[in-house]
Amino acid sequence: MKKNLTPFIVFTCVVIFAIFYYQYTMKETVPGENQFRFANKNLEDGKLDEALRVFDEVISQYPDYTDAHMGRAITLMQLGMFNESRNAFDRTIKLDEAFATAYANRGILNDRTGRFEEAILDYRKAVELEPDIVEGPGYLWRFLHNVADRPPSVADRADYIEAELKKPESERLLSVPELDEKQRMYKK
Repeated sequence: MKKNLTPFIVFTCVVIFAIFYYQYTMKETVPGENQFRFANKNLEDGKLDEALRVFDEVISQYPDYTDAHMGRAITLMQLGMFNESRNAFDRTIKLDEAFATAYANRGILNDRTGRFEEAILDYRKAVELEPDIVEGPGYLWRFLHNVADRPPSVADRADYIEAELKKPESERLLSVPELDEKQRMYKK
């Protein structure tokens, strides 16, 4: 007599999924990680004020949490608070001078605020520290965010700015605000 194994298989799969989910999404490997994830989710969802509030809360409890400092800096940039954002990126880099994504994002800030030479230096430093950063977002990220074409990488942008700066000032095109706003932020 054969028993139907479907309920057992489904139950086993649910248990394995629950263990995996807890292990990789709920269990903190770093103190403050769950709060950081919540703040990061708010950032991704465009709930910038809430993201900033939670990033500040995480930082007040864990002042050396570099990812939270970077998330805060990105949020401030998205809010148009450029001086505060620059200070937050500088603080992030001071905490970890080898944090390539912090340099990439500070490069984006410098780019948006017309500090093109500084943007190039930050973009190049990010690539030097983490050569894979030039690949930019993969297909899955683009699919989930409904982005058909691969956006330019930090290396692409640095090359473009350098080429434009070599042109006479009247012929340069260094900023297209509606396109610049869509530039992908980099995260770990």
